[in-house]
Amino acid sequence: MMSAINLEDKTNHDGFLPENQLILNAVSEGIYGFDLAGNAVFINPAAERMTGWQAHELLGKNIHDCHHHSHSDGSHYHKDDCPIYNTLIDGIAREISHEVFWRKDGSSFPVHYTSTPVYKDGVLIGVVAIFRDISIQKQTEQSLRQALEQVQALSEKLSFENQYLQLELADRTGDVEISGSSKPISQLIQQIKLVSNTESTVLISGENGTGKELVARNLHRLSNRADKPLISVNCAAFSSALLESELFGHEKGAYTGATSRRKGRFELAHQGTLFLDEVAELSLEAQSKLLRVLQEKEFERVGSSQTIKVDIRLITATHHDLQKRVEQGLFRMDLYYRLNVFPIIVPPLKQRLSDIPEIVSHLIEDLNRKLGKKISKVSQRGMTKLMQHSWPGNVRELQNVLEREIILSQGPVLEFNQLQFMEQSAPESDTTGNQTLQEVERQHILHILKQTQWRISGANGAAALLGLPPSTLRSRMNKLAISRPI
Repeated sequence: MMSAINLEDKTNHDGFLPENQLILNAVSEGIYGFDLAGNAVFINPAAERMTGWQAHELLGKNIHDCHHHSHSDGSHYHKDDCPIYNTLIDGIAREISHEVFWRKDGSSFPVHYTSTPVYKDGVLIGVVAIFRDISIQKQTEQSLRQALEQVQALSEKLSFENQYLQLELADRTGDVEISGSSKPISQLIQQIKLVSNTESTVLISGENGTGKELVARNLHRLSNRADKPLISVNCAAFSSALLESELFGHEKGAYTGATSRRKGRFELAHQGTLFLDEVAELSLEAQSKLLRVLQEKEFERVGSSQTIKVDIRLITATHHDLQKRVEQGLFRMDLYYRLNVFPIIVPPLKQRLSDIPEIVSHLIEDLNRKLGKKISKVSQRGMTKLMQHSWPGNVRELQNVLEREIILSQGPVLEFNQLQFMEQSAPESDTTGNQTLQEVERQHILHILKQTQWRISGANGAAALLGLPPSTLRSRMNKLAISRPI
């Protein structure tokens, strides 16, 4: 707590005790003494060294006008606002640490100073200002702030990358590698190898459950960016309002609920690969913003005007016919051509039934680890059933069917006797040869719906049993004229 200085009667003409003169001259802080008119009556050597002004140049003058005349930004600092001169008026001590003093050569330095009233016999006779150069302290604080910001940014990046990595690893549980030797799958693997090591944008098309995300992972794994992150986002999983924040990130307070700054998927995928699944689900507004990022290679977080440069390799996927959606006005033509640089079509399982034994073998290995089972193989009769199924849910449906059978199986060989999931594959049926593929699919979906008592969604619903999203199953039901009986 600063207090006023009281002087006894024995003083020199400057108002300071002569025996203290040596002490004042020896201290490292700058010291000014002011009379009631605000003019300098004492200046110590430290003040001269720091300011470049010599005592004989300032004594009897208004020091504020000499080197306290401006703020750090150069704007005028009126004497009436100066804490030192205010202390002369009200006798209140003050402590300041956010101002600068200007040297004689025109440069400035940050200062911490105090202004303390001086009393004699209870009467205010002047002010003592004690100051020190805090340039090094300010530089240290700035360096610490920058270091802290870098640490926080790195911590935030690692945190989000870890979060997304956990999600990616969770998504991969039970995944199968690209298995098979059929002509369609051989052509697919060849396309992946040809384009993986380029920077070209790839558009992966195919039915639900065919393994489009697996193709994207292999494109990244075989690319020059394999040691950088692969960041995935399902565009159908977010509303149009949330998707923008998910892709581009947001600043704290950008909208209700944005309690902290968050990096988006584009920023996290910098120098790596960004995989946009179900890209056809983007709103037209989001499509416009995505197109800008692809063209300019920069974006702004929601709630920020700061531009962020980004270097990514983009891979997208959809089960829709994007060209048809362009014709319907649901997808921008210019964005379609940006995405469709190198199209890859993943063949449905019904077009490569010969691959089923190899796929099943790999799936059983993964599911044994996941479920703690020791299934060795599928019986010949069981494999025949699998080969005769139309697989509207593709590899995802096959994986789900295998997982259910493994859970229910009591032995090492899968027979598929406990899960009658294929009416058309029963031995006594001799009508399947005359049925169209749509009729077979309709019959199978009807069977599953009856089995689940027409429950579509949920863990035990028909969509889960078929390995399809509920929305896709409803769409297939409409197309196949399937409705619940009254």
